[in-house]
Amino acid sequence: MRKTWATLLAAALTMAPVAVVTVTAATPAAALDNGLALTPPMGWNDWNAFGCNVSAKLVEATADKIVSSGLKADGYEYVNIDDCWMSPNRDAAGNLVPDPTKFPDGIKGVADYVHKLGLKLGIYESAGTYTCAGYPGSLGHEQQDADSFASWGVDYLKYDNCNNQGIPAQTRYTAMRDALAATGRPIVFSLCDWGDENVASWGGSVGNLWRTTGDINASYGSMLSNFHTNVALAAGAHPGAWNDPDMLEVGNGMTPTEDQSEFSLWAEMAAPLISGTDLTTASPATLAIYGNKEVIAVDQDSLGKQGVEISSANGLDVLAKPLSDGSVAVALFNENDTPATISTTAAAAGLPSAKDYTVRDLWAHTTTETRGTVSAFVPAHGTVLYRVAAASRPGQYAPSSTLANAVPQQAVAGQPSTVTTTFTNNGTAVTNVRLGLKAPTGWNVKPLTKTAFGRVATGHEAIAAFRVTPPATLPAPIADYTLDATAAMGWSGGTEEVTTPGTVTIPSPVQAPWKTFTDNTATFGQQGGNLAVQGAGADLYGSTDEYSTVYQQGAEHDGSTTVVEVTGQSDTSVWAKAGIMVRDDITQPGVSPGYVILAEAPGEGYVVQWDSTGSGQLDSNSAPSNSGSGTAAYPTWLKLVRSGDTYTGYYSTDDSTWTLVGTATAPGATATQDVGVFTCSHSAGTIGEADFSGFSQS
Repeated sequence: MRKTWATLLAAALTMAPVAVVTVTAATPAAALDNGLALTPPMGWNDWNAFGCNVSAKLVEATADKIVSSGLKADGYEYVNIDDCWMSPNRDAAGNLVPDPTKFPDGIKGVADYVHKLGLKLGIYESAGTYTCAGYPGSLGHEQQDADSFASWGVDYLKYDNCNNQGIPAQTRYTAMRDALAATGRPIVFSLCDWGDENVASWGGSVGNLWRTTGDINASYGSMLSNFHTNVALAAGAHPGAWNDPDMLEVGNGMTPTEDQSEFSLWAEMAAPLISGTDLTTASPATLAIYGNKEVIAVDQDSLGKQGVEISSANGLDVLAKPLSDGSVAVALFNENDTPATISTTAAAAGLPSAKDYTVRDLWAHTTTETRGTVSAFVPAHGTVLYRVAAASRPGQYAPSSTLANAVPQQAVAGQPSTVTTTFTNNGTAVTNVRLGLKAPTGWNVKPLTKTAFGRVATGHEAIAAFRVTPPATLPAPIADYTLDATAAMGWSGGTEEVTTPGTVTIPSPVQAPWKTFTDNTATFGQQGGNLAVQGAGADLYGSTDEYSTVYQQGAEHDGSTTVVEVTGQSDTSVWAKAGIMVRDDITQPGVSPGYVILAEAPGEGYVVQWDSTGSGQLDSNSAPSNSGSGTAAYPTWLKLVRSGDTYTGYYSTDDSTWTLVGTATAPGATATQDVGVFTCSHSAGTIGEADFSGFSQS
């Protein structure tokens, strides 16, 4: 939970890049020993997806979905209510009062509903005078509030750290620990003090889990930061006591690869698996990640060990987590923006000497055998999760191999490029190895080297190169294609084929008078009147001004009307933005004045934002409560009209009926300005695409 309500509101628009934090391992404390959370808690929390928009209806609908989707059977049991559930004031007796509109039957009514489904209910409070959203806190009311929670049937308490009056955290959290124990009801105690005051050194004696980090958000950069902080604290985790790097953002806007990484790494670190997405509308792909039983088993293993980082160099991380059956969960995590081969050995992972080892891929659900090397070609931001064990019957499974696919990140339409595939045999010798490359229809693939190899011994490689030519005409301004490297081989048990996909992006060049600019990562494309931008960016509000734009220099002027159709936009965040940008010099983020945007956001609708002071930073928003207006739809037409230094924005879903979004006055606007289309994924490190058509100026 964020530390102040004002910070909470601003965070919807301002998200500074997240720094990687280095934490010194803390000496773990003795366990609380209340018999609870002997494996990391699993469940759901409303905050990340809904903020203050919590209600009995939402909680009950989510509980229903947890059951009907099979997540309950997978181990998800806690349905947790976060901040904003209560009335602004205590009653005459000093008791907390559930909001009668949001919870007409009180918290007990919701608890009864959840319990009938075989699930458990969690609630939220703060170890301060007020919660982070400004509701009554529990500081000085610990026993009274604990008694209320127990009487309502609460099973889990998330206890935040806002408005703490400077009282030491251990003192405040210990008071609630003792109050919960005095109720006689088993209540899991979650300490949410953001990793402050060296909580990992004492949290185990006070709570069942403790936050080791600041708040997570639905971006790769945030997830990576929380991972780096939490992975250093492995010594403190054990049954009944867990490091908590915050809720899972799976399903909230990161890429599928990044979602899979977060789930894998959280399981490897024996972290609580608390979903922070809207499960009632979650896609089948999102539910499949949450429901991966083999990955869940790693998290829930009864030995209760947190995975330890056994190597980390150049953004290539290897973690090993001992499991109760003698196997080891090995995570290979590629932090970087390009794919890479990551390797370790069974011995380095802590396994005993053996002739062969089985390697179970927990996402592909396949098993191979290795002589000792544990390796994978891991996509950018991706994680491969293996369960490795000494083989009880060597030769039962096909030999393990690593197939690396050296596909260029970008290619040019109609122009050849070279793709190299490298097959490395990690198991017993294989024969009749044949390397290939599968490309989409219309592509030309020609081998440049031999592709057949009679025998590849253990630890040896086979390499083949191919000349690949894409079609001269593309279906879109930016087109992404998959090129599959293949390797077929023979072994003592028959034949085996492995495949490794690679992605190549082909943009059609942007033509004059258009220019391009980015201050992060971007790809630009144009086909006639159609424009596309693939870009990242944490935000473009306040001091964070990260965007990618296709623009025309000096084309904006007094009296101009700019119109463009937004035909599509990646849902990387509710606040991902795409639309029209105007400023004196669009290549000077953070400093150039005359700065106005008219944007569409997937979860917030339409917004005009502008620099009201001439500082070169956006500081004003057209809608109240830092939100947008309307409901995002695709296609949508955006229109920005300039009169002097005043700009008025409109949107239309039919290119006919226009709805006012807002009006802005931007001091410092010069007579002519740069104007163009832009995108910001609002998710640091995660790339999203925005597509535009029919840009016009008059």
